[in-house]
Amino acid sequence: MATADADRDATPAEARALAHPLRLRILRLCIDDARTNREIAQRLDRDPGTTLYHVRRLVELGFLAPEPMRRAASGHLEQPYRITGKSWRLRVTTSSTWSTAVIDAVRDEVAEAGPKAAIGTHRLGVRLTAADIRELRARLDALATEFAGRDDPAGTPVGLLLLAHRRRD
Repeated sequence: MATADADRDATPAEARALAHPLRLRILRLCIDDARTNREIAQRLDRDPGTTLYHVRRLVELGFLAPEPMRRAASGHLEQPYRITGKSWRLRVTTSSTWSTAVIDAVRDEVAEAGPKAAIGTHRLGVRLTAADIRELRARLDALATEFAGRDDPAGTPVGLLLLAHRRRD
């Protein structure tokens, strides 16, 4: 989410909003298609009241935008929402809350996608110098920026999590 070329640091309210795995999942669901609260709740197997609470918070902070009302198959009007892209332009201060929310959201997305979800997984435990860590961060940021620029509406939907973390000895 947070990229090296982000416009600004997230406010405390924005950072709190993005530090919830369900909100991150809602944002991901609304990238390609505008979805109603009912559709979001069904897709996430959650109570519509719970998802509506999170949708409203995301709208309030400008992460989701309502689109024109539409008629459901049942005939009643529904409010669809689409991601604004605001979360892509923010730097979220590195914290365990933000990082674990991202990990939890990705874990749920991978589980939902099924046994062939992983395209590649690498997990290492290494010791790096301060210069190596700076280089690793720069290369991960560059990789994320490069592939974000390749977004093709006709392509296969792919999620990418690049995470380097400190570990306890």
